[in-house]
Amino acid sequence: MPDGRAHTAAVASPAATGRASVTLRCRVFGHRYRFSATGTVMRWECQRDCGAGGSKTYPSPAAAHHYASAFDREDRDQLGRHAPLLGMFPLRIWHKIHKRSQQP
Repeated sequence: MPDGRAHTAAVASPAATGRASVTLRCRVFGHRYRFSATGTVMRWECQRDCGAGGSKTYPSPAAAHHYASAFDREDRDQLGRHAPLLGMFPLRIWHKIHKRSQQP
């Protein structure tokens, strides 16, 4: 790369991993990447063990840790709160009703 940062990514085939059902789940629902940092290297790999993953080298360990912690989060608790207006309309209604029923 022109700026001197290394970057690699790999995806294993189902035959190589022996996990065709896991790979099918990743193809249907997408990968569930988990991010970690060791020194200046940030690594990511699929939590479903399909073999997808990669790494990227940053100029400092602090930068690698910063990006790994920013990317390594799950937004399931925010599902439906910041959703498209029409596509998730029933979920928005449910959240409003649920919020009202919990008020004292």
